[in-house]
Amino acid sequence: MALSNAHEVDLSKLPDVSDISPETITDRVNAINSLCPNPRQKFIMERLITHLHQVVAETNLTTEEWMTTIQFLTRVGQTCTNIRQEFILLSDVLGVSALVDSINHPKVGGSTENTVLGPFFTEDAADIPHGGSIASDKQPGTPMFVCGRVLDTSGQPIPNAKIETWETDAEGFYDTQYSDRQEPDCRGRLKSQEDGSYAFRGIVPVAYPIPGDGPVGDLLKSLGRHNFRPAHLHIMIEAPGFETLVTALYPQGDKYLKSDAVFGVKTSLIVDLQDVTSDEEARAKGFKAGPFKLLKQDFVLVKHEEAKAVRAERAAKTVPDEAKVQEV
Repeated sequence: MALSNAHEVDLSKLPDVSDISPETITDRVNAINSLCPNPRQKFIMERLITHLHQVVAETNLTTEEWMTTIQFLTRVGQTCTNIRQEFILLSDVLGVSALVDSINHPKVGGSTENTVLGPFFTEDAADIPHGGSIASDKQPGTPMFVCGRVLDTSGQPIPNAKIETWETDAEGFYDTQYSDRQEPDCRGRLKSQEDGSYAFRGIVPVAYPIPGDGPVGDLLKSLGRHNFRPAHLHIMIEAPGFETLVTALYPQGDKYLKSDAVFGVKTSLIVDLQDVTSDEEARAKGFKAGPFKLLKQDFVLVKHEEAKAVRAERAAKTVPDEAKVQEV
């Protein structure tokens, strides 16, 4: 038996929504939703209904197109599993993930820009020492040494910041994509030193395709788009009093830098890898011998109050006071 909440709704307070037409339907839906007690939810629903109806009306959407859309979204849901989130992938390729990220993690001064987290972060990365390796000895690929400092927007070092980093192997796969995964690989966790410095070893990441065997892959094909991401190294940094930085570094020269399938590339995050051939320097960095690639990059974190002020300024231009998110 279907569950009902009709007994919880006072029918006398509901507006008349009968005899709708293309000209009246949007106002009627928003009117009957206006009794929502949560002002933020009410505001979001009002804008969602208004824009959704506008798309339908402006495109003169056909019944067949509407049904195709319903079937597509159904397939997206059916493709999701406990290790695959096709709805997030859909959000990614439509640019929604990147938009939400940009709004909620604004750039302040010379701070490092955020970018999308992606679906391959895990909580089980091994702790490594300063200069340690995130890649196991069995990993092929070009060795890479990554180093720099973690700073605040005034240039002061941030000690003891937690740094999470993860990347693909030389074949373009994350460790979680292997069915026989025994332990984390090509990922690690470390802390910045007293002077804000950090350093670790890895391998040069490579470009890879996002899943193309489902409805999102079919959508990209129908739009004439590819499903590749350029090579990148994920970085997430946390420190008390600061916004968590979720970002990635993109080596210069990748052919997909300007057409990333999930819109994650930002010019400020494109980096040059230096060639180092000295065996002596390689051994000093923890490698058996050269050559290796050197990536130097500082990360600048934003204090909570700095980011809060920028978010509030943006919200003041677009969101009514009663619908604003209240930050603590």
